[in-house]
Amino acid sequence: MQNTQIELDLLLAKSEDWHCQMLESLGVMPGFAWPDRFGDSLYKWVRNNEYPSISTLSLFSGAGGLDIGFHDSGFKVLEMVEIDSRFAETLEANSTPKGFFDGANVRCIDINDYTAPKNFKADFIIGGPPCQTFSAAGRRAAGVKGINDPRGTLFQQYVRLLRTLKPRGFLFENVYGIIGAEGGEPWKEIQRTFRESGYTICWRVLDAADYGVPQHRERLFIVGLREGEKKYLFPYPTHGPDSITPRPFYTAEEAISGIEENNLLKYKINGRWGHLIEDIPPGLNYSFYTPEMGHPKPVFAWRSKFSDFMYKADPKVPVRTIKAQGGLYTGPFSWENRHFSVSEIKRLQTFPDDYKISGGRQVCLHQIGNSVPPQIGRILALSIMHQIFGIAPPFPMHYLPENRTLGFRSRKRALTKVYFEKAKIAIASLDKQKDNDSPKLVLPSEIKFYLSSSFDLGENKKKDSFPVRLKFKDDGKSIIIDGEATNSKIRSDSNFQYSIFIESSLEETWPIPLENASLIARSSDPNLFTSLWKAFEWGVAKKYGIDDLVQLSNYYQYSPRLKAKLKVEIRNSPLLPEWYILEKVVSGIGVAVQLSLDSFSDKWNVPRESIISSFHFLRSIGYEVRSHNTNPQIKNGDFLVPYSFPTLASRSVQLRKKI
Repeated sequence: MQNTQIELDLLLAKSEDWHCQMLESLGVMPGFAWPDRFGDSLYKWVRNNEYPSISTLSLFSGAGGLDIGFHDSGFKVLEMVEIDSRFAETLEANSTPKGFFDGANVRCIDINDYTAPKNFKADFIIGGPPCQTFSAAGRRAAGVKGINDPRGTLFQQYVRLLRTLKPRGFLFENVYGIIGAEGGEPWKEIQRTFRESGYTICWRVLDAADYGVPQHRERLFIVGLREGEKKYLFPYPTHGPDSITPRPFYTAEEAISGIEENNLLKYKINGRWGHLIEDIPPGLNYSFYTPEMGHPKPVFAWRSKFSDFMYKADPKVPVRTIKAQGGLYTGPFSWENRHFSVSEIKRLQTFPDDYKISGGRQVCLHQIGNSVPPQIGRILALSIMHQIFGIAPPFPMHYLPENRTLGFRSRKRALTKVYFEKAKIAIASLDKQKDNDSPKLVLPSEIKFYLSSSFDLGENKKKDSFPVRLKFKDDGKSIIIDGEATNSKIRSDSNFQYSIFIESSLEETWPIPLENASLIARSSDPNLFTSLWKAFEWGVAKKYGIDDLVQLSNYYQYSPRLKAKLKVEIRNSPLLPEWYILEKVVSGIGVAVQLSLDSFSDKWNVPRESIISSFHFLRSIGYEVRSHNTNPQIKNGDFLVPYSFPTLASRSVQLRKKI
């Protein structure tokens, strides 16, 4: 049966590919913004044929991306449930007479408090709960919380409404990380709960680019059928190598063609690293400026940032996943070395040009990036309308056999070679002469800095900041920093002196010409210790362009390029316990590995009962200390000191967490 289906699909596709059949049957011309015209024509076809209305409840509606796709395919969205008032405002703006969701009732309410109206009938339910707890960003930033996070249990409210309303089916969307979170236990529970509610489920991880979206966006889609309904198969891709007759992806350049922006200067990328964007080849990110890519003046460490950090889109292919939230350097950026406009981001997400999105730029981007692209929503809705509700569209539908594997994952892995080749070509064309002729920066002989309570070192004095005078000796190969606290209450102690000697490790050399550095002080005040490390970080950034010490050393999961040794000289009194711990940490003992309290006790040769207080001391001077409380993927009872030097700063996520 499955082989017969494949043969039929191939036979039907010989004369013309499926995508062209769709467009031609609806009288839609290809070209930029074709998804808008496809959606409009599809909706008109459904309306003109007067098919029975498929009453639909939308949960976690967001900005309405999935709703647009289902609306255009003949589903009547009656209620839209969304807790965020900013998103609800967008839904309201599109629910006016003659709007996209004419007649829909927008409920800005917590789903825990939502009850469907009396006698409300829903043939179908769509939506996906907030997915940050299972996302790649969530896993890296805070660990996988899964069903232990309140956001991870919102699917139970989804199930509550399934049991109450008993629709014929549902579509549930989420990030694919949900499948592997916590060893797969939440995923097993989700499947079991849906089955116990009376639904057979079919699921696949799909890439939106395979369905005509100019964006690679992998998401999990679950289609549930009430027991007794026909079996469901997911639709064949319409674009890319896996389509029936391989058709090129809808590219980013095609998608945004025809958009005119009056003032491109407002989209300029400013800030600390804005000037680096221009040299990054389209398709690459910050990793262009790493030693592994062969950059002559590296700035970052390999895999030390998120993949969308300083990511510049390639116009000839779909962009990578558009994020809902991000910082100044969160891509995709335009290949014209600027931010994309909201109108362009809408096109890259296949939101119709005339769809109203409320709020300022950042709020609009949040809403768009948080949505299901309407075009993949349309194809899925058509497959559901056809198979579950028996309404055939005016073009053939082709479905994936259950055992058919899509190739987007393998293609994604193969891109690494492409990226390296792009970097090689771009680096070869850099203006090396200009770099060689530029003057060599020498650090100032003396400077006064202030260490803030959030461990930022700078020239601006803030409330409760720690003042320090720093003397630099810089001969081009070595840097010596001598630090002194200038607060009158803190005196240098002739009986206490320490030095920190820093050099590259034997296994990994530094990507800069610096051979070593020494940090020297004559005070036991821990703020001075932190100030010296921050001063070294400042000097490396200023002289060599390295972002921070993590970039110089390496992300903690890789072999460190930096090794250090703390030597304390003290007279007439024993070494204080915290300095004994610092000697161990600076040397890398018990660093970059998850350990139990007993293991830390053994490695640091201190009593077990003093380890927690040692952690708090390290945190107080700017060291990261992670635990199950800060990163739930860390085993309860284990702790992690990722680096041998203090890394906390005002921009650190870990600064606002408690161990």
